[in-house]
Amino acid sequence: MLESQKHVFWQALLVTILIFGLGVFIGIILENLRTGKISELYENSDIGLLDIKLQTEIYSIGNFNCEKAIQENINFADKIFEEAKILDRYEKANRLTQEIQLQHKKYDLLRTMLFLNSVKIKEKCKNSNYNYYEIVYFYDYVEPSFKIKAKQSVFSKLLNELKEKKGAEILLIPIAGDNDISAVKIIMEKYNIKEQELPVILIDRKTKLTEIQTINELMKYFY
Repeated sequence: MLESQKHVFWQALLVTILIFGLGVFIGIILENLRTGKISELYENSDIGLLDIKLQTEIYSIGNFNCEKAIQENINFADKIFEEAKILDRYEKANRLTQEIQLQHKKYDLLRTMLFLNSVKIKEKCKNSNYNYYEIVYFYDYVEPSFKIKAKQSVFSKLLNELKEKKGAEILLIPIAGDNDISAVKIIMEKYNIKEQELPVILIDRKTKLTEIQTINELMKYFY
């Protein structure tokens, strides 16, 4: 009877190890699929950003078509914003590797380049009739506390609602403020944004919001 119990024990142990190993294997496969999708999104967006930057250089040679430049920049920002939602869904899944976090850094660099391109376009078009609101949303990415996660959930919801109301009048760029990227640190320092303040909403590089609860509070900054 003792031998029988040992036999059952070893069978149960082997089955448990097999199921655990299979779960880890499937998890890694799913993680690699998610990472591959993110890499594909990044590559496509990188090409789009280079295209916009080249357009901006071309405009600077002669007459600058502000309406077209602004529209192209906003369209690209909207594309990046939608892809950010996909990235967020993938990152909410259990991560077994650091690859997705590395891809997130690429996206942060891409969004930072988009922001700098926007600054250049707005400077050249400051005397034109074509304009838009530029919103950069710096958020806590690496290890946000439960309280910060809840706050960022509110901020994200309000910014989504604002974008739905204002549409092409808004260029919305989310950037992780704590992902150890030197360019992002320099920009945050320039606009007096500290990591311990995150999340922060920066409007037109002038207005910094750290506390906001309702869409009406947010809307008062937009005409």
